[in-house]
Amino acid sequence: MLQHTYISIIAQTTGAKEWQVEHTLKLLDEGATVPFISRYRKEATGSLDEVQVADIKYHAAKFKELDERKTTIVKTIAEQGKLTDKLKAQIDGCLTLTVLEDIYLPYRPKRRTRATIAREKGLEPLATMIWQQQTPEINAQAFITPDVPTVEEALAGARDIIAEQTNEDARIRAALRGLFQREATLYSKVVKGKEEEGSKYTGYFDYMERLKAVPSHRFLAVLRGHNEGFLSIKLIPNEEKAIDIIERLSIRDEAPAAARGQLKPAVADAYKRLLCPSLETETIHWQKEKADAEAINVFAENLRQLLLAAPLGQQRVLAIDPGFRTGCKVVCLDKQGNLLYNETIYPHPPQNERSSAMRKLNMLIESYKIAAIAVGNGTASRETELFLQRMVFSRAVQVFMVSEDGASIYSASAIAREELPEYDVTVRGAVSIGRRLMDPLAELVKIDPKSIGVGQYQHDVDQKKLKERLDAVVESCVNNVGVNLNTASKHLLMYVSGIGPQVAQHIVDFRKEHGAFLSREQLKDVKRLGEKAFEQSAGFLRIPDAKNPLDNSAVHPERYALVEQMACDAQHTIRELLANDAARQKIDLARYVSDSVGIPTLTDIMDELSKPGRDPRQMASVFEFAPDVFSIDDVRIGMVLPGIVTNITNFGVFVDIGIKQNGLVHISRLSNHRISNPTDVVKLHQHVRVKVLHVDMERKRVRLSMEA
Repeated sequence: MLQHTYISIIAQTTGAKEWQVEHTLKLLDEGATVPFISRYRKEATGSLDEVQVADIKYHAAKFKELDERKTTIVKTIAEQGKLTDKLKAQIDGCLTLTVLEDIYLPYRPKRRTRATIAREKGLEPLATMIWQQQTPEINAQAFITPDVPTVEEALAGARDIIAEQTNEDARIRAALRGLFQREATLYSKVVKGKEEEGSKYTGYFDYMERLKAVPSHRFLAVLRGHNEGFLSIKLIPNEEKAIDIIERLSIRDEAPAAARGQLKPAVADAYKRLLCPSLETETIHWQKEKADAEAINVFAENLRQLLLAAPLGQQRVLAIDPGFRTGCKVVCLDKQGNLLYNETIYPHPPQNERSSAMRKLNMLIESYKIAAIAVGNGTASRETELFLQRMVFSRAVQVFMVSEDGASIYSASAIAREELPEYDVTVRGAVSIGRRLMDPLAELVKIDPKSIGVGQYQHDVDQKKLKERLDAVVESCVNNVGVNLNTASKHLLMYVSGIGPQVAQHIVDFRKEHGAFLSREQLKDVKRLGEKAFEQSAGFLRIPDAKNPLDNSAVHPERYALVEQMACDAQHTIRELLANDAARQKIDLARYVSDSVGIPTLTDIMDELSKPGRDPRQMASVFEFAPDVFSIDDVRIGMVLPGIVTNITNFGVFVDIGIKQNGLVHISRLSNHRISNPTDVVKLHQHVRVKVLHVDMERKRVRLSMEA
């Protein structure tokens, strides 16, 4: 368990109480997952939600890293023979890595410096004499040696030592760090000779802005231009103000003139040569971490919305991956998403086999009892949509446009080869499009989230942090929706609380050998799925046709006896209780409160009994683009068009209006009211209406508005 000081800080940071933090950390240490804790341990945590539990887990991990670093530093300083009780107490009292590293800086092994050379020449006593500012005269003459032939060289060497001491002073670094973060200005200029090659960064060829005012997406753009070699950047505050801060912290008002005369140039040198470059790099890294956090938050929220997009459900689907020259790949899927048939049709140029394509589609729709058509939104999607709109179907069929983002990644992946070994990438891509319509969550978990294309600067941010956050989002979504134990793929099961890749494979193997699961209790027979894994996972797994109806609900098996008692007291079976609203409403929850079960859990149980196994997501709805807009040539200023939100960033949202290029609605044009976050107004894949403000034919860009 973390020390109490850390727990107190985590409580203040997250808004939780200390006892809530302590109980949450205890559960985490025992192997409980974030979804399990937030859903099934509300009494222990005081009903902390998933975000709060995840925050506590994150901050606890940071403090554990801090403690590990303290251990390393103490060991290193002790080996140098320089560890004192006072220094050890300072290190133990550190609450941030930044302060810890400042304390460690004087003891950090370093290369040979100007100060090192001066010390080797015996000039450290002279530097100390100046630094202490006590004697009215500085006797540099006494330090003249064959290696130090003049007074000026002796004083210069002493100033080098003072400059290094100034650079390593924790108080000075802390004060200047604050100045950099508050007042530094970011400058960028084009690298000479790179004007044409780096033309996409034209806006940053001669750019300056106060760092604290630079939005995250702009900072990441400048940094990308710098990393690609097109921009030179610098980040500095007012130099006079910085040097004044150092002088106030290092030169006493009553310092003798002789000492002052040596200290002023020494601290100025310390700033320009050591402190400024060091803190510039540190502040850029600090700002990058902030920008990364914002970008990762945007990506995570977009991914959550995408994964929780409305499913069509278990319907027979015909999916089309549109194309021109190579034709449109067509697949027919059964209600479980299994491939029944595949074909290629050529309704578009150059073949223009429209009549035969119509006959073929109608035959497939009738033969396989198709209920819906999924059309990928890539190349030739609008032409395929128009082609389908002109058809007369032999049965009622709905047509849906489906995002293709990441489908090509899936079709060439090991997962796709494992699922569809006998088919090529074109068939696999079409199958993925159809399955996305049926259940976006179940299909998209097979793709690296970074490949889905719903973020900003995802390749520029810290990849480890991005992966951790996106994996947590996938886990959250999977457990929020619940998973059908008898139909879920290994790749969906592995995100269920407490399972993981190996146990997920064992569950699939168990199904193949023994057939469908008849009860949650059978999970205990799965290889390597022990009591802890059962506890963590069972409540998130569903068995629709189970003998016990609670096996198709979010009620945890540990509470089955409690529900059975409720049903018995109400003189009903469990199945009757599920179907009888009036009987459930008569139950007095207070009667069932115990040491381990409180009102929060009892309330969750009653909510679940009213809708056992119900998917929390909305159902998919049909969308149609404007019938006369197919390319940017058809777009005119002033048009009001239907569109689909395809991506959300900090600076605005991108909307598909049925042409190749997505239009941008800047954040200032999202609402009649000022907003700070686009997600306050729109959601991913939301159907919207937009007004065309500007069409840039040369750059192929469209600016849109959603203001009323």
